[in-house]
This record gives sequence, structure tokens and C-alpha cells, in this order.
Amino acid sequence: MEVPDWFRNAMQQRLDEIISHSDVGLELRQARTEEQEAFASLYGGMDAIQFTKYMAWEDRHLYRRALENERLYMEGVKDGARLAAALMADGSKPEEDHS
Repeated sequence: MEVPDWFRNAMQQRLDEIISHSDVGLELRQARTEEQEAFASLYGGMDAIQFTKYMAWEDRHLYRRALENERLYMEGVKDGARLAAALMADGSKPEEDHS
């Protein structure tokens, strides 16, 4: 079964909407701020101390990305459940006879 264009467009619009609101949560904003601060501290060479700072930045960066991915996943699950419920409700309605 091929996915209709209107459905693909609707899903892309929903994904774009979710991503545009991705740093609404306090935890995600805080993780992004910590990541940016850690990344900014990297400049000036990569000795042992800098490498440690890089590792701290990378940990925060990956944590933020995990939070974003978790949020996208959960929104996708919710959207999928709503779509399934709507399709089941629509499919359970008796079809009208237009003859």
C-alpha cells in the first residue's frame, strides 16, 4: 500500500511543527545551554584539559539529542494513536448508499 501524498505532507508538517517547538521544555533548554557553554570552552587548543572539556561537551550534546529524539518519538506515538483511532472510527461508520 502506497502512502498518499496528502498524508506524507501532513506528517512532514507535523514533524516541522514539533521540531520548531523542541526547546519549549525547561529540561531541554537547560541541556542546550549547558551544551553550548561546554562547546564554547573548547576553543584554544586540544591538550589533556581541553580533551576533558570536549568530552563533557559531547556528553551534554548527546544527552540533549536524546531528549529531542525521545520527544519526537513520543509525539509520533501520540500522533499515530490519534490517526489509528480516527481511521477506526471512520471505518466503523456505515457507508451511505448513493443510488
